[in-house]
Amino acid sequence: MSLDQDEFRSVLGRFASGVTVVTVADKRGRDYGITVTAFSSLSLEPPLVLVCIDHNASIRPALADASHFVVNILAAHQEAIARRFSEPEAEQRFEGVGFIRGQNGAAILEDVLASLECRLVQSVVGGDHTIFMGEVEAASVRQDSPLLYYRGGYSQLDR
Repeated sequence: MSLDQDEFRSVLGRFASGVTVVTVADKRGRDYGITVTAFSSLSLEPPLVLVCIDHNASIRPALADASHFVVNILAAHQEAIARRFSEPEAEQRFEGVGFIRGQNGAAILEDVLASLECRLVQSVVGGDHTIFMGEVEAASVRQDSPLLYYRGGYSQLDR
């Protein structure tokens, strides 16, 4: 007996998660980015993280061919960035968005809560997504509150 897709989505919506924007530059230097809530730490030794990307996402081919990517963990004030990078029009995502280049060329967005520069170590197909595992080679963090995703919408921590 398989769980109904809408019911499954509703149940998983009760799990609050942080919001990230995963970025990558292709071999020609073209930038790609997408909002991702399916992000997790995987291992401390070595330091590994994973991101899950839908097979139909515009970033997936570039990420599959890349050697490195960045996970930008968004701060509470960056809901507009999260919305921009989740829009279907991939061509406009970086327009007017400040960023610097990480040590391997992928974009580190301005004012993020944290960033993780990763070397792609493995990818695995999981249902309708590809799981990309990265070894963290550099990281940065600053003091702020996180942007959260809960029950289909953005939220912030109550303090």
